[in-house]
Amino acid sequence: MAAELTAPELIAKHRPTLDQALEAIRTRAYWSPHPEHPKAYGEHGSLDAAAGKAAFDALLGTRLDLGQAGTDDWVGGEVSPYGIELGVSYPHADLDVLLPAMKAGQRAWRDAGAEVRAVVCLEILKRISDRTHEFAHAVMHTSGQAFLMAFQAGGPHAQDRGLEAVAYAYAEQVRTPGAAEWTKPQGKRDPLVLTKNFTPVPRGIGLVIGCNTFPTWNGYPGLFASLATGNAVLVKPHPRAVLPLALTVRIAREVLTEAGFDADLVALAAERPGEGIAKALATRPEIRIIDYTGSTSFGDWLEANARQAQVYTEKAGVNTVIVHSTDDYKGMLSNLAFSLSLYSGQMCTTPQNLLIPRDGIHTDQGPKTFDEVTADLARAVDGLLGDDARANALLGAIVNPDVKARLEAAAGLGEVGLASREITNPEFPGAVVRTPVIVKLDGAKPDAEAAYMSECFGPVSFAVAVGSVTDAVELLRRTVREKGAMTVGAYTTDGEVERAIEEVCLEEAAQLSFNLTGGVFVNQTAAFSDFHGSGGNPAANAALCDGAFVANRFRVVEVRREG
Repeated sequence: MAAELTAPELIAKHRPTLDQALEAIRTRAYWSPHPEHPKAYGEHGSLDAAAGKAAFDALLGTRLDLGQAGTDDWVGGEVSPYGIELGVSYPHADLDVLLPAMKAGQRAWRDAGAEVRAVVCLEILKRISDRTHEFAHAVMHTSGQAFLMAFQAGGPHAQDRGLEAVAYAYAEQVRTPGAAEWTKPQGKRDPLVLTKNFTPVPRGIGLVIGCNTFPTWNGYPGLFASLATGNAVLVKPHPRAVLPLALTVRIAREVLTEAGFDADLVALAAERPGEGIAKALATRPEIRIIDYTGSTSFGDWLEANARQAQVYTEKAGVNTVIVHSTDDYKGMLSNLAFSLSLYSGQMCTTPQNLLIPRDGIHTDQGPKTFDEVTADLARAVDGLLGDDARANALLGAIVNPDVKARLEAAAGLGEVGLASREITNPEFPGAVVRTPVIVKLDGAKPDAEAAYMSECFGPVSFAVAVGSVTDAVELLRRTVREKGAMTVGAYTTDGEVERAIEEVCLEEAAQLSFNLTGGVFVNQTAAFSDFHGSGGNPAANAALCDGAFVANRFRVVEVRREG
């Protein structure tokens, strides 16, 4: 069957966007082709709010047949953190059939070249973008994010990260020319002449192991980086967050088919309840690339055991904020309150430890003691979440029982500076919604150290009293070195303190934000400009996204000919 989407058509349609993305990663300036506002959708083939909700509702209780090779069963069982049973079933794969079928399509995909692969990926992203409203509901009801956050983080921001990965992948592949004429003078003899061809070749099949909290935002970089560099991609979603990635796979397969490629270049590996296929998949010889977001323990296992694969992990860390001084006390409190509250703290970038000198801090409102800072922050959180409707819109729902258990146990770890409270969601009575807890700890006590030196994922933060800012800086260094950190924040008006904190973060490879008091928050990163993780501390062995994230997904093979 002839391709419905020809390469020249796709290049004409998407090359301008690719060029803009390449310019954006070069300049690091703000840019995004994907609108953040829900009202921006509804024209030029995209679904508006009503159509997107209807499309999501139509999925409930259905079988999502992807038409992929090796389907031997149908599996499902997702229950929304908001209390809705999704009832969607997905193909279960016989891997001995599916993996060879995926590999079979790689030759034509490889031979298509970097530019064609890039614009096919951009067509996939465009079709996902057109269905952002549908994806928002799918992300909301698998992750527990509130709708607007699911719309933005699960939609345009995730699409930006996917496009960013394509841009980096393209740039690295075309760094080496496709062909070269090589002539070496030999004095009086005829020169040596060779024609050399250089071809980026894929490593093999990439495996994307999805997470529960940000299935698209964390899944798209690896998926599109591997696909754009010529690899087939098998997507293994988290059992509680299959739908957004299954929809992604379905769209990718449709575009690949229309462009004349094998649909099995992208496939889904859904699992039966309790099956736990990730370990078996990760160590199969066909799997040559792995992208993983999740717990440190499994990330460490992958790095140690998936020896046949290039493994990219985003695990967990203990994110720290040093509070030394500020010339905008109100703005600092407001910014921190939002950072602690957004999505119930269920972000790998949410601050956990707030290191505050025991003798207090200097502010534009005068000196503030440790207890005053903690109490004022608690009031700021209470003020932010005092209205239940606003609280539901910011907090979303607790994603799983483990987070709820950690939240409830945190109150026993020290003096409670801010107690968590239960909030009812009138639209979704089955949702578990809780405000954050802040626990006060003495940084000098060994029992306190056991708490603040361990990751407590969820709406839990520790206000840690330290002897001095010097002690805070050294504790920051130790925390990043031993436990890792996705983010570090700091508030100071002292240039020497600022330089000391910056030096620690440079030495320990931690991403740092100073004195955020406005609408930018430590736990948010912007594609094309911010690096998510560094790959240089235990929290992650890769950054989203840089050249290192894509360059080892392919190798360059040289063919030389005389004459």
